[in-house]
Amino acid sequence: MTRAEHGKHTEHRARTGRGRGRRRRGEQVMVPEARFTSYYGLPVLNKPVWKPLDIAGYLFLGGLAGGSSLLAAGAHATGRRELARTAKAGALGAVSLSLAALVHDLGRPARFLNMLRVAKPTSPMSMGSWLLLGYGPLAGAAAAAEVTGRFRRLGALATAGAAVLGPAVATYTAVLVCDTAVPSWHEGYRQMPFLFAGSGAAAAAGLGLVFAPAEPARRAAVLGAAAELGVTRLMKRRMGPAAEPLEQGKAGRLMRASEALTAAGAGLAALPGTVRSRALSATAGAALIAGSAALRFGVFHAGVASAQDPRYTVVPQRERLENREFPAARRG
Repeated sequence: MTRAEHGKHTEHRARTGRGRGRRRRGEQVMVPEARFTSYYGLPVLNKPVWKPLDIAGYLFLGGLAGGSSLLAAGAHATGRRELARTAKAGALGAVSLSLAALVHDLGRPARFLNMLRVAKPTSPMSMGSWLLLGYGPLAGAAAAAEVTGRFRRLGALATAGAAVLGPAVATYTAVLVCDTAVPSWHEGYRQMPFLFAGSGAAAAAGLGLVFAPAEPARRAAVLGAAAELGVTRLMKRRMGPAAEPLEQGKAGRLMRASEALTAAGAGLAALPGTVRSRALSATAGAALIAGSAALRFGVFHAGVASAQDPRYTVVPQRERLENREFPAARRG
C-alpha cells in the first residue's frame, strides 16, 4: 500500500468510526482532516489552449445557425417569406463565420480537411466536422434559392435538410466541450446540450425579431429563453463544486450578464405588442442575441478557470473513488 493509499484508508477509518474504536460523542479531534489538492498546488490539467474569441464565438455561431435553420423551415412552411429569408441568411452567415473561426483557431485550413480523412463515431470533433460539411451546403442552397427566387423546389429540400441537421449543429458543440477532462465542462455533460439548444433557439429568434418581426419568432424567443434560463439553474445545481467557476470572476460576470439580457429580451418578447413595434422587437432581439453570446463566452471562461484550479479536478475524483470503495460505510 502506498503512502497516499494508507493516508486515505486511515482517514476513512477515522471518519467511519472503524479501527481502534468508534469516536465518542463530544470527543475532540486533535488531527485535522487531510484535504489533498495536488502536489505543490500546481494544476492537474493543462488549461485549454483554444483562443477565446475563436472558440467561444464558434460555440455561439453554431447555436445561432442551427436555431435559424429550424426557424427558417417553420417560416417557409407557413408562408412567412420575410422571416424565412432572414433566418436562412442568418443560418448561412453564422455557419460560415463559425467555420472561419474554427479554421483560424486551427491555424491552417488543411487541419480542418485532415479531420475529414476518417469518420470516427466516438469522436465529437470528427462527427462535428462531417456534420458541418453536410450542413453548410444545405444552408447555402436554402439561402441562395430564397434570395434569388430560383430553384424553389431544390431550395425547399435544402431548407428541410438544414432543419433536420440544425438541432445537431446547435448542440454538438456542447458534446465537444463536455467530452474533455475540464471540470466545469465535463460535470455539466447531462444538461449542457439542452442549455445550448435553448440558447441557440433564443439567439435565432432574436435575429428574427430584429430583422423580420413575426409571431413564430416571438414565441420561439420566449420558449428558447425560458429553456436557457431554466437549464442554466438546473445545471449549476447538479454540477456541485465544478459550478463555482460559473459564478466567479470573468465567467461569473458574463453568466450574470447573460441571465439579465436573456430575461429582459424574453420579457419584452412576451409583450403582445412586440411584433407590431419595430423598436420594441429590435430591442428584445438584440438582448436575446447578446445574452446567448455572453452565455457561450461565460461557459468557455469557466472551463479555463476550472482547469487551472486543482481543487475542481481532484476533489470530485476523490469523492467518486470513495463512494465506489466504501459504499456500505457511506450508507451507514
